[in-house]
Amino acid sequence: LNTRFRGQWGPALRCEGWRRSDEDSVDGLVTCEQWTWNTGGTLEELKSMLLRNRVAGQSSSGLIDWPYPFVEGELFALTISSGLEGYHVQVDGRHVASFPYRVGFDLEDVATVQATGDIEVESMFAGTLPAVHPNILQRNLELLAELKAPPPEEPVELFIGILSAGSHFTERMAVRRSWMSAVRNSSSTMARFFVALNGRREVNEDLKKEADFFRDIIIVPFVDSYDLVVLKTVAICEYAARVVSAKYVMKCDDDTFVRLDSVMAEIKKIPDDKSFYMGNMNYYHRPLREGKWAVSYERSGPGRRTRPTPTARATLFPPTSRAWSRRRWRRAG
Repeated sequence: LNTRFRGQWGPALRCEGWRRSDEDSVDGLVTCEQWTWNTGGTLEELKSMLLRNRVAGQSSSGLIDWPYPFVEGELFALTISSGLEGYHVQVDGRHVASFPYRVGFDLEDVATVQATGDIEVESMFAGTLPAVHPNILQRNLELLAELKAPPPEEPVELFIGILSAGSHFTERMAVRRSWMSAVRNSSSTMARFFVALNGRREVNEDLKKEADFFRDIIIVPFVDSYDLVVLKTVAICEYAARVVSAKYVMKCDDDTFVRLDSVMAEIKKIPDDKSFYMGNMNYYHRPLREGKWAVSYERSGPGRRTRPTPTARATLFPPTSRAWSRRRWRRAG
């Protein structure tokens, strides 16, 4: 069994029909039931063997626990259900195997579950599956009214732009329930999620419902891609300058925990007339020429080192960035 989560397939989990004493249980069930299929015969031959052993008073417990659940040419009903700790597989109502969830797994966000083997599917039935993400349902959203963002007030001292993806509803809810509460209770700070469009229509529909309810999402008009992260950053700068007139601008990811009190304390140490660029600066970075983070020679130049760049998940922009963004908006207009 395998699952596709956050766009990535995990390691396949297998059950070969051998129970090990050191295996962990899943919701109290063994990960793999004992199947002993070493008789080399058919199911009828196996039943005859068990009957002969019973008549002769011989125990079959050392030989076999129960027949192999799949017989060539025979139909069977396979049921996959989800528990607190993982998936459970049953064949004809009898437990076969259990597979634990992946680390960081959220059942509500899984996109695909794949069960493979030497079988031919005749028919399939899915029951009790939600049509939309449970947290997007209106009756569930109404319970989260305290997490709505208050109307924007101008100007603000610090604007925080949070990079997120359309399918990252769980990450955004974690932010709203944690450090973003301090932002909502402050009149001098504001935080917004910046999310690009998804290639799946249903994801965009759920995102629109979420944005209308919480009022803290800015949807940028292009399809999301890792190569376009810089456009989200530009959108954060432009929004902070044009819409909220922020004095300082901060960028972070939706899996970053922001200690607002510490950030504001650092800001107050810097004179108003001094520009700054705050983050975990890397002064000796060498551009990668291959892989996901590859940088072309056209972008970085022929040098072996790039200009100083922040390597952390959060950066704080100076007021000069705000002035540059304002000039850019004037030229664009």
